[in-house]
Amino acid sequence: MDFCGTSAQDELSALGRRILSDRVTPGRLAELEQAGVGIDERLWAELASAGILSAALPAQAGGDGYGLAEQCSILIEAGRVLAPVPYLESIVLGAGVIARFGSPDQVARYAAKAAAGELVIAPALAEPGCDDLGTPGTRAEPCAGGWVLSGAKTSVQAGASAGLFLVTAATQLGTGVFCVEPGDHGLTVRPQQLLTGPGAALLSLADVELPPGRLVGSPDGEAARWLTARATVGLCAYQLGVTERALELTAEYARTRQQFGRAIGAFQAVAQRLADAFIDVDAIRLTMWQAAWRLENHLLADAEIATAKFWAAEAGHRVAHTAVHVHGGVGIDISHPVHRYFAAAKRTEFALGGATSQLRRLGAMLAG
Repeated sequence: MDFCGTSAQDELSALGRRILSDRVTPGRLAELEQAGVGIDERLWAELASAGILSAALPAQAGGDGYGLAEQCSILIEAGRVLAPVPYLESIVLGAGVIARFGSPDQVARYAAKAAAGELVIAPALAEPGCDDLGTPGTRAEPCAGGWVLSGAKTSVQAGASAGLFLVTAATQLGTGVFCVEPGDHGLTVRPQQLLTGPGAALLSLADVELPPGRLVGSPDGEAARWLTARATVGLCAYQLGVTERALELTAEYARTRQQFGRAIGAFQAVAQRLADAFIDVDAIRLTMWQAAWRLENHLLADAEIATAKFWAAEAGHRVAHTAVHVHGGVGIDISHPVHRYFAAAKRTEFALGGATSQLRRLGAMLAG
């Protein structure tokens, strides 16, 4: 793989860090949580006006034509501040899959509006009680030129604010991706409170009838695989930002916290845990970029994606616990900033399959 980043990555990363670090503060995050709001609409609008939302989308969706590498750079910055914006869900996945597989009408109606910050798209991939994103339990049956969907989707990020859901459902030909709007008859959207706060939703689909033109691409599974691959790599990029910043905060605390007349970072046990965390963060970084690079260059990347998610889960778990443990008693306090990083790392650890699920996938690939 090519380890050299592009100038566009550097520019978008710098612009994103400047805006996000200025706007996302512990006080602002607490304010949104108390209000039960999952998305900072002012920040979302500012990112749109700065061109960050549209930068890595194809020209037909109103973008500048950059790709996954630039999107991952933005996701890292979002993870560093725990930005309450649906960049992964609405832009990387939602607008991205519609721009890649959708019809011109779908691109104009959904993707272009998402790129302008006017519409939030929420992919609905996970199902209750299952972290295997193989064949979904949600079913789609053809009906009078359209489709009828039945099933349930859980932990839909940004679902409470979404103007469009992208629902994966099993058909006779494979897994399809369907555009479901909040007003469609038979759809029930219930808010879900996750470990990281409000904003998610549980979808119940009871014979939801969709008119023709709501299927993204064809129901052969290609669009669904595209979504799942980029969702997984996007989560790894976000986890890199979360763990990177959590380690920085913990190292700074270890340098300044005094115990027995010296900084706690001078004690061997603390120094060793920080050194292990540094290695873990670098492992997340290297495996994530390898998977992203292979996807960007249209190479087989199933094993690399599973490897990256394993490290994001396993190493993310270790770094999150190191951050809390080194902070001592204050690290346990849920009002302390480090707890937010702990919660974000734990949610990302299990989203789309934890470490054990990834090892099973890798084992199946080796056995096959």
